[in-house]
Amino acid sequence: MKTTIQEIDGKMIATLEGELDTAAAATVEQELQPLHAAVDKPIVLNCKGLEYISSSGLRLLLALLKRAMAAGGSVTLRGVNDDILNVFKMTGFINLFKFE
Repeated sequence: MKTTIQEIDGKMIATLEGELDTAAAATVEQELQPLHAAVDKPIVLNCKGLEYISSSGLRLLLALLKRAMAAGGSVTLRGVNDDILNVFKMTGFINLFKFE
């Protein structure tokens, strides 16, 4: 799993590539800490290279969303493939996040 974070035009953009499974979740959680510190800015998660997400991965994204919403921010998921989109639909997370 590879995670990169950039600030572009006032937005925090995190690119997620690979499989966000239980084994990778702890590492990704640490790598996403800069986003938790910047929840007052719009956050975009570029998921174009994300191949799989487990319940542990969903938990990480939900925690980020809750923190952002509490600070008046937002989290948008970009480039989500059909398989992962189906996971969001099955779990009801489709109604929580913004998608591009």
